[in-house]
Amino acid sequence: MRRRLSLRARATLFGALAFAALLALGSALLVATLEGRLTDASDQLSRSRVDDLLTLASTGDLPTALRNVDGNGVAQVVDADGHVLAASPNIKGRPAVADLRPGASLQTATFRAPDDSETETYRFWYASGPSPEGTVTVYVGDSLETVSEASAALRRSLWLGIPVVVVLLGVVIWLLLGRVIGRLDRIRAEVDRISEEYLHTRVAGDGVDDEVGRLAATMNAMLERLDAAAQRQRDFVADVSHDLQSPLAAQRVALEVALARPNEIDAGRLRADVLGATTDMEHLVGDLLVIASMEANGPPAPAMIDLDSLVLEEAARARVNGRVEVDTSAVSAAPAYANADDVRRAVRNLLDNAVAHARSTVVIAVDACEDDHEDGADPAPPPRAPRPAAGTPEEPTCTRWAWLLVADDGPGVPADSRDRIFDRFYRAETSRTRNGGSGLGLAIARGLAERNGGHLDLIAADRGATMRLLLPAAPRVLGR
Repeated sequence: MRRRLSLRARATLFGALAFAALLALGSALLVATLEGRLTDASDQLSRSRVDDLLTLASTGDLPTALRNVDGNGVAQVVDADGHVLAASPNIKGRPAVADLRPGASLQTATFRAPDDSETETYRFWYASGPSPEGTVTVYVGDSLETVSEASAALRRSLWLGIPVVVVLLGVVIWLLLGRVIGRLDRIRAEVDRISEEYLHTRVAGDGVDDEVGRLAATMNAMLERLDAAAQRQRDFVADVSHDLQSPLAAQRVALEVALARPNEIDAGRLRADVLGATTDMEHLVGDLLVIASMEANGPPAPAMIDLDSLVLEEAARARVNGRVEVDTSAVSAAPAYANADDVRRAVRNLLDNAVAHARSTVVIAVDACEDDHEDGADPAPPPRAPRPAAGTPEEPTCTRWAWLLVADDGPGVPADSRDRIFDRFYRAETSRTRNGGSGLGLAIARGLAERNGGHLDLIAADRGATMRLLLPAAPRVLGR
């Protein structure tokens, strides 16, 4: 397989070639400009000499030797019969350079004429005018070899200079790219040495605030996210292992006691112990499957649902154990645009959490609100219609909200736990002592709310806890 040139070599080569092409184009324009300027200067001088000689011829002051001509030029004054009346020293005694009758207006032509012992190509300007001897024609020309020699000298200089400049530029590009790519190679080598066990390692920056420095900062930010994700994964595995260990240990103890004393087995108690532990594991595995589904799958297909009907069904289920009163008197009609299964699971988790912590009563309120209502809500149902603070990332872009408040009269949430109660597997000390939940219910409820365009937050926590669930009441409109 052919080995490709390195990025440094390709960039140097392309840069040098591009610069060489620009220099070649610039050189061609420079030579053309020089030739044009030299030709214009020569033409201006020749036209001026023609006018001067015509003036001298008209006054009869024309000398026989024309010395006011450039050293590379020739000049002649010829009468109507073709006799040379005056000439520059380099063509003295030579016949007329041409037999033309141009008239009084200046004209130009290119033809060959003698120059001392040689014959060269000249660019002539000529015109006719009166004189005491009759009509005369003045020819003044300048050798084209002057222009060609000057442009040839410039071309030779450019042919020698351009390669040298291109090579020097290539060396400069190579050195500069070496420094830049060297910094990139250092970052690549440092990142390459970072393995899963050393995600806490960071790329050392060089303090330069440029593209490479910002790349190092971006790599560090990415490593920070990967490190945090790996830590969350480790915590997740540890929490799952811990929560599965308890029911497994309970099952093992119950079975070992039964095996050790088979004649003293209380079949009912054994069934209750094993079934209770199995139920706990089943609930935990079910929660884990919901979390995996939320992370692996995209948002589910939403549809218009009656949030109030769904809440009333779940409230009836929550009343079955009869431990606390579930008050649904503040439930009003509230259509929502979300996935029914997701909303049902979120509402169930909220009610289970409230029932588990309530002393005697859980109050539920459901209603709908317009976007233009005041921000904030009375934490005690029935509240004013709430909505998220403007500008929050979770704010749904819909025209109306459906909301659910679930309040319990339990001990509330400690101040140091209020920012963490929606974290996975987090359980405040008060909740650990009162129920055996997995710590996933509120995390799942918030995740389900957010993937349906809504939000779940804690709006009161001192005297009991009040959770607020917001759902879009209509399809979201992008750009609003």
